[in-house]
Amino acid sequence: MNVKLITYTPEPEKVIAVAAKLCYSNSNIENIMDGLTEENISKFIDNLMSLGHESPLEHVSFTFGIEGVSRTLTHQLVRHRLASYSQQSQRYVNLEGKFEYVMPREIAYNLPAKLKFIEAMNNAYDSYCIIADDLKRQYMEEDKMKPKDAEKRAIENARAVLPNACETKIICTMNARELLHFFNERGCRRAQDEINALAWKMISICRDTAPQLFASAGPSCLKGKCKEGKMTCGNPYIKEN
Repeated sequence: MNVKLITYTPEPEKVIAVAAKLCYSNSNIENIMDGLTEENISKFIDNLMSLGHESPLEHVSFTFGIEGVSRTLTHQLVRHRLASYSQQSQRYVNLEGKFEYVMPREIAYNLPAKLKFIEAMNNAYDSYCIIADDLKRQYMEEDKMKPKDAEKRAIENARAVLPNACETKIICTMNARELLHFFNERGCRRAQDEINALAWKMISICRDTAPQLFASAGPSCLKGKCKEGKMTCGNPYIKEN
């Protein structure tokens, strides 16, 4: 898994403080920045987080490039709807000779399951290639399609046999408020391990970029109480001092 912060709103904590100041003062746009010191910005961020006034956080966004993950992960990721996504297309990208997959960790630790998994991946790939080739030949011979057009139509149908484990790449943009929600949900140990690992990689990057804003990013147990109730994992994360 490779996660890279491609771009983000410059001075994110300052932008949030400006938005918050506008909510609570009679300053006009021309002088809204006046008097904003690092200390004031810090106070604004602390107050917003303690009050639960999170709408100013929506004014800053972070764009991540994510690769080496499975479609199982991205099917879960895109359920976080207050975000923008661009994902590698299996309609336009021919995977013949380029097929990669992500093996779940628990399968990798079980040798019989691992061997069966590899066999299943190989079978899926072989079927994809055979179906794509058969369809392409048909489209060219019977429908008189050009090779490039025939290939596109063939692979968009053959992809139906590809597994959720298929490796994919995705660009993801979220505002800070949605990121904190994502980290709260997917940073939890009850999330599937692959998306949990993604969440923690993103948390680490965000803390380096905007340390105060993301100081408490993560699952609810970091804040003192698990929100999962009876479904708790029983193994809470401990906040480092």
